[in-house]
Amino acid sequence: MPVKIATTQAPAPFSRYSQAMRVSASKDLVFISGQVGVDLEGNLADSERGQHEQCWRNVLAILADQGLGAKDIIEMTVYITTQEGVPLYREVRDEMLDGHEAASTLLIISGLANPEWQVEIAVIAEAPAFVVEAEQVRPEDVEGDAEQD
Repeated sequence: MPVKIATTQAPAPFSRYSQAMRVSASKDLVFISGQVGVDLEGNLADSERGQHEQCWRNVLAILADQGLGAKDIIEMTVYITTQEGVPLYREVRDEMLDGHEAASTLLIISGLANPEWQVEIAVIAEAPAFVVEAEQVRPEDVEGDAEQD
């Protein structure tokens, strides 16, 4: 599980996020591409709040697919299209993450790939390391090991 870092040697967070997160090198990282407020059928949520909630539902669904949850998020990068959307973003984030505080960057930008999109959320999460079995290699398959005729 990621460990929250909080130091008095740097400014405190402005809302519910962590200054930094520490992850063990023995863990895997899951990089979730930016999620927007579109559901499985391709329907865009009909409100700004709905788009924020759907972004987080998409992120949490991808995490769940990997056996993970909100507590495994170590970093999030969020793009919103209006300054006025900041309080709503923070409110929905806090609800959807159930108080989990990961490292966070919030950017206010002029627009996203689709002008109807109001928010996009990308996440990095920590996961237990995969155990990868080494492939069996026969000596005759290794170049230079086989006897020459």
